[in-house]
Amino acid sequence: MDSFDYVIVGGGAAGCVLASRLSEDPTVRVCLLEAGGEGRNWLVRVPFGMVLSVPTPLINWGFKTVPQKELNGRRLYQPRGRALGGSSAINAMIYTRGHPSDYDAWAAAGNRGWSWSEVLPYFKRTEANARWRDDYHGDDGPLPVGDAFTDNPMHAVFLDAAQQAGFPRTDDFNGARQEGVGVYQVTQRMGERWSAARAYLEPHVLRANLCVLTGARARRVLFEGRRAHAVEYRRGGRIHSVAARAEIIVCAGTFQSPQLLMLSGVGDGEALRRCGIAVVQHLPGVGENLQDHLDYTLIHRARSPHLIGFSPRGVAHLLRELVRYQRERRGMLATNVAEAGGFLKTDAALAKPDVQLHFCVAIVHNHGRTLRHLFHGYSLHVCVLRPASRGSVRLASADPEAAPAIDPAYLSEPRDLDVLVRGFRLARRILDAPAFAPYRRRELFTANVHSEEEIRAAIRARSETIYHPAGTCRMGDDRSAVVDAELRVRGVDGLRVVDASVMPTLIGGNTQAPTMMIAEKAADLLRRA
Repeated sequence: MDSFDYVIVGGGAAGCVLASRLSEDPTVRVCLLEAGGEGRNWLVRVPFGMVLSVPTPLINWGFKTVPQKELNGRRLYQPRGRALGGSSAINAMIYTRGHPSDYDAWAAAGNRGWSWSEVLPYFKRTEANARWRDDYHGDDGPLPVGDAFTDNPMHAVFLDAAQQAGFPRTDDFNGARQEGVGVYQVTQRMGERWSAARAYLEPHVLRANLCVLTGARARRVLFEGRRAHAVEYRRGGRIHSVAARAEIIVCAGTFQSPQLLMLSGVGDGEALRRCGIAVVQHLPGVGENLQDHLDYTLIHRARSPHLIGFSPRGVAHLLRELVRYQRERRGMLATNVAEAGGFLKTDAALAKPDVQLHFCVAIVHNHGRTLRHLFHGYSLHVCVLRPASRGSVRLASADPEAAPAIDPAYLSEPRDLDVLVRGFRLARRILDAPAFAPYRRRELFTANVHSEEEIRAAIRARSETIYHPAGTCRMGDDRSAVVDAELRVRGVDGLRVVDASVMPTLIGGNTQAPTMMIAEKAADLLRRA
């Protein structure tokens, strides 16, 4: 059995950061296991590649939820990246951190060291910001953050419309004030996607003390007594094991980190025994506390040569843009589709925004998996930023190759539906503003939706995830927490979880940047251990 100091399971946004940082010490040997491939092809590097990678299984786990009671029994699609970089290889590349109070709430709940002032240095450590050099941003980190190379005028139309509807403008969602509408900064450099793998792993892949194994699917963590000592994985049709002299770090993501713990005997004892799994540690919080941003999309068909569509005219324009991208690394193929958006309050009395907007320069319906994308149009997403609903991830079987049973329990708390109804009305106010008048043709799906009851029915029929699941290996100091404030799994030794699953509460924003921050902080915790 091969042996390393650290074995990291999962080469996503967190795993890539950890592998890079821990292997900076040449006396430490690090092994990174990733079930997917290397993630170096054009599908990842060209930002527009996400229109294929999100709706298809090319580099995507493509999970589905169990039927959602409050969403008419629908099973919702849950794309997650399956390659080095994880979901940072397929996402919209948006760099936002959430609201400072999100992290202060973590600390107030007993997680020492996780307040806003304590995590801000780790955000800055990740970042090489092309626009901002101030107290909120870093400019010499591994991860490029800047403006998309798209020069698309439609996001300016959205910003004008939002201001006409009475909403403020902000130039920096990660600065002194989150509230307002603006253009999203993205993890790109010179018109190409910079995933966590490209930023953190690729520059150091030749380090003698770093072993990166792709196509290696973890099956379970092996224990000697209560100490995690090795990881069993499948690669090339064979079962292997790799040992860790110091620690095993699970970075498999919100759905698969709890699944791996349960397959390894860490979880609710009764549920594990029903699956025929020997119990190592009874930890009933594993897989609980699932949170996600439920999202509704208002869609308009429209007239504009700057909108993405696959009509004959749109394909001809796309071919011209392909030539331009090859020459300049600029234009439509550099788009992240959701170029602008905002963090807004549905009630002026609120202390902070409770919904997030993503304005897309295309018709985005059903994650891009339907033929409505032949038309030209624009979409405005609105999501509930701080959901009260809590779901779970459980084992569907003891088979490590089987997908977990994912139940976000969307809208199980009625207040989430109330927020989304208010968000729907807010988004429609923006789309009805004069700035959109020259482009507007007709509203799809919701043209005749006006009453409270009609809006609620539309939300139940069409709302989807905006891809920010978190919380299933919750950090805390109480008995139901899975990890402590140093991300150590409770009740066992030599095992930590480092990814979005440890978030006690879902932050108010996109989750890539916070996940990488968590990994940067975890690297310091491990070095000090």
